This record gives sequence, C-alpha cells and structure tokens, in this order.
Amino acid sequence: MTEEQIAAWTERGAEMGLAGLKAVAIVAIGWVLATWTRRLVVRTVERRKLDLALGRFLASLAQWAVVGATLIAALGAVGVETASLVAMFASAGIAVGLALQGSLSNFASGVLILVFRPFTIDDVVVVGGAAPGRVLEIGLFSTTLVTADNQKIIVPNSVVTGGTIVNLTTMGTRRADIEVGVAYGNDPARVLEVLREAARGCEHVLPEPAPNVLFVGLGASSIDFRVMTWGKSADFLMVGHEVRTACYQALDREGIEIPFPQVVMHQAKQTA
Repeated sequence: MTEEQIAAWTERGAEMGLAGLKAVAIVAIGWVLATWTRRLVVRTVERRKLDLALGRFLASLAQWAVVGATLIAALGAVGVETASLVAMFASAGIAVGLALQGSLSNFASGVLILVFRPFTIDDVVVVGGAAPGRVLEIGLFSTTLVTADNQKIIVPNSVVTGGTIVNLTTMGTRRADIEVGVAYGNDPARVLEVLREAARGCEHVLPEPAPNVLFVGLGASSIDFRVMTWGKSADFLMVGHEVRTACYQALDREGIEIPFPQVVMHQAKQTA
C-alpha cells in the first residue's frame, strides 16, 4: 500500500471518526432535549389543570418527536441521505393517518373537549342525541355517560363535538315547568293563587327566583296553566315530583276539578 493510499485511508478514517463523534453528540443533546421537552409539557398541562391522561400522551408525543428529529440529524451527520428517509416516514404517516381517520378524528375531538372543557366529570349533559347522562369518563377517543336509570352510554368524541352540547349542570340551577289543566268554570285567578302557594311550599323549590304560574291556554276540556319553579340542578327530578304532588293535593283540597282526559273517556266508551 502506497503512502498516498495510507494517507487517504487515514484521512477518511479521521473524517468518519469525527462524523461519528458528531452523531453521538447530536444523539446525546437530542435525548436531553427530549427529556426536557417531556417535563416542560407535563408542567404546562399541570399548570393549566388539563386532564392527566392527555398531558402524558402529549408529553410522550413531544418527546418522541424530538427523538425522531435527533436520529435523522445524527444519520445526516454520518453521511446518510435523509431526504429519502424523511419522505418514507411522511408517506408511512399519511398511510397510517388515512387508515385511522376515524380514530384520529375522535382523538382530536377528545383533545378539544379536555382543553376547552364544555363539561367535566359528574356534569349531566345531552350529547350526540343520547339521553341525558352524568359524565363518568372523558377519554381521548370517547366520552362515557351514565343515565338516571343506570344505562352506560359510550359516545365517540367526534359525535360529541360535531353536534350541540347541552350542559344541564354548569349553571347550578334549573327551571322545572309543570303543566296543569283544570275544568272549565273555575276562576283562573283562584287557580293561579292555589298553584303558586302549592309550589312555594315544596322543600326543594328555591325561594329565589320565586315560583311563578301562568295561564297558558284554553284546551278542549280544560283551562291550562304552567307552574314554573327553580331548583338546584342536582334536585331537578325531585323538584318536578314535589311540585306535581303539591299541586294535585292543593287542587283536590280546594275542590278544583281536574278533568278526565278525553282520549281515556273515549277509549272507555268503546270498551263498554
């Protein structure tokens, strides 16, 4: 081997060694940056009081993104052509994205729910056309509800954010409207007062806003009233039960007749 060849191989080895050291340094720095990025994301999520599961996922995603960029930079430092490698990863990402389009849509919607918080755990909501339910869990891909009759409903997050979200809890109070019909011939002013006093005496009805009663219609067989009462959101069903019971008992006590529904009377005549 000639001196020129030895010199060339020595120079080439030195270049490769220097490139290797540079790649090792890039990997070491990148790993430190990845760890720092993960901690930063976790702290940001904790400071903003976001969901812990979302925070861990985003932290891992950021960490591996930095690690991936570091490895590509390290390969470029040792002379590997990275353009084709990046293009390959991009193509693979697009293919995976298309295959998981529905899941990614649910994930993106889950992130929006956890960040903007239209509802939280234990809120009672109406979403995706499902029956009102208490929020049991907000996942990255779906939201789990439990209805009043203990049915478990799992709604994809894309369905939740794709429609109207009705939060029945967040305002703290709800108004319960009770429809009452009494027979013709009764004095409307007297009926209004009887119903109003009955509503005021209910345990779970709030004194403010005060219960109100309106004369709302002239039915085929009754004059119709609407009793409007306010209660805490958690007591909504109990408020309706108490007001209906109190109104019926008050009308019966005052001798105010509640007409028998015509449809029932008609069916009874047909049976006879």
